[in-house]
Amino acid sequence: MINFYKYLPVSKEDESWGLIVLNTGCTHIGPTSIYPFKNHPAHHNFNWKSWRTLQEYQVIYITRGSGIFESENYKQTKINAGTVIVLFPNERHRYKPDPETGWDEYWVGVKGKIIDNLVTSGYLKPEAPTQYIGFNESILEVYNGIIEKTKQERPGYQPLVSGAVFYLLGACHSLAKQHTLGNQEEDNVINRAMLLFRSNINNPYSAEQAAQDLCVGYSSFRKFFKNYTGLSPGQYYLQLKIEKAKDLLCSSNIPIKEISIDLNFESSFYFSKLFKEKTGLKPTDYRKRCRDTVNEG
Repeated sequence: MINFYKYLPVSKEDESWGLIVLNTGCTHIGPTSIYPFKNHPAHHNFNWKSWRTLQEYQVIYITRGSGIFESENYKQTKINAGTVIVLFPNERHRYKPDPETGWDEYWVGVKGKIIDNLVTSGYLKPEAPTQYIGFNESILEVYNGIIEKTKQERPGYQPLVSGAVFYLLGACHSLAKQHTLGNQEEDNVINRAMLLFRSNINNPYSAEQAAQDLCVGYSSFRKFFKNYTGLSPGQYYLQLKIEKAKDLLCSSNIPIKEISIDLNFESSFYFSKLFKEKTGLKPTDYRKRCRDTVNEG
């Protein structure tokens, strides 16, 4: 690793994109090395005793070594290689590598309404600023890609690197969830449930029936299925039906009443009501939009 960091100029046009990259870098900290380096701008420098408060988010990936981290909303915790740390604006924090091991760190500093929305939605929480994702080559490639683009600063690079940061946040969230839910037995049950829902999309079926077929209690099945997918099994099954209905509306002339019967909705009225709730359009309007789009093409 070659130590590198860069603090970036930002234009009004960049800010209007919704997510901007303010700085990025990577640092190798050997055992007993001074941390942090003293040549960062004053508003980013800190020491363990004085803490630090930033006016931005930072996403830090520790790829080697270990250390400790602490913030206003998070008690002092040991950090191992494979951990992502998110720093939040206006929150006091401090962190440092273990002097016996040092560590390697990659980071990117950002701000904007897109990442603010992730906090508002609960995807990022000051009370849970660390995520263990393990060593992941694709995550490392994203950081290195951001660093390379900021080195060059070619026209239009800001939306490019901010898009990479958004992907980075999503990938880290997914990997952390996989590690948290890393129960092989539950994974097998969920995958089998998904297959059951898909194979019974035209049959009278339910989430309760799936639990029974899989020989698991419904309450626990519902809980870990929702943790894994973000949807209850019943809502997941319903969403599959809605997606199938969308496909049929766009690709066939099958009457809406017949589609509702084929997908085992209790009535065409109920189907139309649910379809509009999920898509924002009535089935007739959705079909018309599809056909208008095809004709325009």
